[in-house]
Amino acid sequence: MKGIKFLFAVLAFGLLFTSCSEYSKVLKSNDLNYKFEMAKKYYDKKKYNKAYPIFDELLNLYRGTAQAEEVYYYYSMTLYKLEDYMLAAYHFKNFYRTFPQSKYADEAAFMTGYCYYLESPVYSLDQTYTIKAINELQLYINTHPKSTRIEQCNELIIELRQKLERKNFERAKQYYTTMQYQAAIVALNNVLNDFPETRYREEILLLLLRSNYELARFSIESKKLQRFIETRKACEDFLERYPDSRFAKEASTIRERAMFQIEFLKENQEYGS
Repeated sequence: MKGIKFLFAVLAFGLLFTSCSEYSKVLKSNDLNYKFEMAKKYYDKKKYNKAYPIFDELLNLYRGTAQAEEVYYYYSMTLYKLEDYMLAAYHFKNFYRTFPQSKYADEAAFMTGYCYYLESPVYSLDQTYTIKAINELQLYINTHPKSTRIEQCNELIIELRQKLERKNFERAKQYYTTMQYQAAIVALNNVLNDFPETRYREEILLLLLRSNYELARFSIESKKLQRFIETRKACEDFLERYPDSRFAKEASTIRERAMFQIEFLKENQEYGS
């Protein structure tokens, strides 16, 4: 048994040595065609760490030649496989701009947006790459209307927009939580304008009712009555539009409070006059 284990160890070491020796030979070779074929061989075997240095070298050596297009494509795809999505996105975009007639141009244009999509972080973080992904995917849709990837692009854009939607909603909600009611009203209305089909619509409208009521409550005397009247009207509109909403009870409560304040202020005005 020990002999067999030793034999396997020797064979494994031999294979490793042969592999390293072969790779070293490829790196040192002056035969560009040989290097390119070996780089593609490593790529096909998913040995991207070995393929990358060779493609990186060939990228400059093949510049201006007939092989430049294919080398650049493999170079960009290797970056993608290595999960260096930012650099891959840059090179995919540069590829389809440099080789617009290439058989790889369609794929490169899609991969530009897809790499940004993969780089898009959770909603709570900066969404720069989310916006870049949306823009690139939408550009792909506009420039490749007959592509079989259109449905996938639309699905990715919906997912990305939902991320932006949630970020904007949570930020607007934070204004309300920190009692910045004027800012909350502006931010919540912006979410409704930017995402008219938002899944948070009812909750946003309720937060607007709360914010309007609190803003009226803390307003100067000359503005209170009008703001409570507007709050009551907003509550009535909400209840008419969403009578079965899970927020209907709270909307009714806010309306009643607003009505009480309206009556109180009117009585004080009459008494004062």
